[in-house]
Amino acid sequence: MPLTVQIARHGGIEEMKLIDLPVGEPGPGQIRIRHHAIGLNYIDVYQRSGLYQLPMPLTLGMEGAGVIEAVGEGVMHLKAGDRAAYASNPPGSYSEVRIMPAQAVCKLPDDISFDTGAAMMLKGLTAQYLLRKTLPVEGLQPGDHILWHAAAGGVGLIACQWAKALGYQLIATAGSEEKCALALANGAVHAINYRVDDFAARVREITGGQGVKVVYDSVGKDTWDKSLECLRPLGLMASFGNASGPVPPFAPGILAPKCLYVTRATLFVHIATRESCQKMADDLFDVVRSGQVKIHIDQRFPLDQVQAAHRALEARQTTGSTVLTV
Repeated sequence: MPLTVQIARHGGIEEMKLIDLPVGEPGPGQIRIRHHAIGLNYIDVYQRSGLYQLPMPLTLGMEGAGVIEAVGEGVMHLKAGDRAAYASNPPGSYSEVRIMPAQAVCKLPDDISFDTGAAMMLKGLTAQYLLRKTLPVEGLQPGDHILWHAAAGGVGLIACQWAKALGYQLIATAGSEEKCALALANGAVHAINYRVDDFAARVREITGGQGVKVVYDSVGKDTWDKSLECLRPLGLMASFGNASGPVPPFAPGILAPKCLYVTRATLFVHIATRESCQKMADDLFDVVRSGQVKIHIDQRFPLDQVQAAHRALEARQTTGSTVLTV
């Protein structure tokens, strides 16, 4: 039987167990996929730890790439034998084989490898909806400054390159000099080590006191207050993650002096329809195939070493993307 990583309760990395789990036939609107590579993302940690509560037992993982083995009734855009990749609910990609909804599964172009497909779907589609659709009220134009936290991570390195392609001046933050150098090498125009420097003060300096139009923040609690300081009037605070913990409740009145906007963005709202998901994926495939965005896979772990992979991710020891190999 196919191997699957499953947890029976929320908790630490020790809760992840490798088990044999039978896989049947896909039902209407479903596909069965045999994974060749599986993407690792911080949302997996939230779901394992219980920050995001989900029914048990749970197979983790939101991202993968492989070959379609079978399709259920009504699935028209995929067929058995197709190469495919996805970022999708419900979780379940930490497995050799799974059955899942077909709606967010996209055909993977032949010139994009399975490893790249698994490493880029959730992170690349996240960068896509943020840079293309999650925009300040005044919009973004070439030359505008934007601030991106955790810029040496999987989403961040894609965003650095994509922002450069769009003509934006991306100011990166990261937690070490090495990670700052990586962000700069991928298109950031400035990089700030937030463990050493006051990033709000540096942003004011870089922008001549104006601030940025938008902050893209997946860190959460540790960066929230100073991120608001970095915004110019009518700026947008786009929160899309909680790597340091959730943002505490705040009074909306703190936004009033600069008339700031705040959104808590999520990918799965943007890919909720087949049409929207495919359009976003096509945009991602195009920018990757053009060479403007390269997907950095800096860590690979066999599926049976998933605990070590989570340990490295939580310790912020990873850069770029991480894949589990099957």
